[in-house]
Amino acid sequence: MNIGNGLRTILSFAAVMIVVQVVNSLTANSLLSHGLVPRTVSGLQGIFFSPFLHGSVRHLLSNLLPFVVLSWLVATEGLQRYIRVAVLVVVLGGLMVWVVGRPVIHVGASGLIFGLWAYLLARGWYQRSLASFAIALVTLLGYSGLVFGFVPVPGVSIESHLCGALAGIVTAWLMHSRRLLEKGPAS
Repeated sequence: MNIGNGLRTILSFAAVMIVVQVVNSLTANSLLSHGLVPRTVSGLQGIFFSPFLHGSVRHLLSNLLPFVVLSWLVATEGLQRYIRVAVLVVVLGGLMVWVVGRPVIHVGASGLIFGLWAYLLARGWYQRSLASFAIALVTLLGYSGLVFGFVPVPGVSIESHLCGALAGIVTAWLMHSRRLLEKGPAS
């Protein structure tokens, strides 16, 4: 992978989050209406918009560094792989939150962060290469505190955390399961 292209793309996504938060702050959080609202037709747009929306500057700041670091670790497989992983995690995780989430507005990049985190850990299991184990170990040591994100806290979308992590595991399985890779196409 061209590290510069991957990092530029990741930093561009982070910049979009910052710009969206500035606009949201200047408009009295008017953009939050585009968040994910479970089991509503209008809430479906939130599957794609919610990772870029945050409830406050503090919320955004708590998500930026883990988003950039975990994105970069996934992007070590290449920019195209990173884009596929991020899209699958956002769509699968978002759909799961839409189906099982509490009927409130869910916003923030934490579902994507938990998905990237779980993907990196599961990728180590499925790939079973020294590089993927090393990255999984760095991920586990650097972000082991994310496990506390599975503990319910008022005002926090535990559904996004759980569904994002599950989406990350499913994404790793889809992309790296040896059984799938060895079987090849059906004849």
